[in-house]
Amino acid sequence: MSEKELIDGCLQGDKAYELALYQRYAGKMMTVCRLYARHKEEAEDLLQDSFIKVFLNLPKFQNNGSLEGWIRRIVVNTALKHVKKSSFKKEEIGVAEYLDPGIAETIISKLSADEIIEIISKLPTGYKIVFNLYAMEGYSHKEIGEILDIKESTSRSQLVKARKLLKSQIDKTQSCFL
Repeated sequence: MSEKELIDGCLQGDKAYELALYQRYAGKMMTVCRLYARHKEEAEDLLQDSFIKVFLNLPKFQNNGSLEGWIRRIVVNTALKHVKKSSFKKEEIGVAEYLDPGIAETIISKLSADEIIEIISKLPTGYKIVFNLYAMEGYSHKEIGEILDIKESTSRSQLVKARKLLKSQIDKTQSCFL
């Protein structure tokens, strides 16, 4: 069924169309939620909250772009609002020495998407959010600063630290492939 048929059916309140929309996009959006959540249950909550917002706001969808992109924006915004409620900005970790930022492509190519998401999910919340917004969503450091109400330099610093921690975790994973 087409995107337009799906939207029209949902707008008419047809539960079958609502289920079809959910089934079409829930898997991809769960992946997005997992990028921002601390654990699977939190990701599931974010997904549920996001789809409630999707269905409540579907009459406002303007067809200015893809439905998937619009839903993704709602999911990301829902996750960010959740993160703002928990004060990740106060979270600190001690990382005295950082490893070389280069990551061997052969190691990454051997990791599944779930393994990569798992590694990202283990980052401290602040690092994870900045990393996801920058690397996954394509925001600039200026935009991230505005979204999270932090300085642009803080966004840059958090990204550098996130990358170095990811490198460290991937290096640890490397030993499994040797």
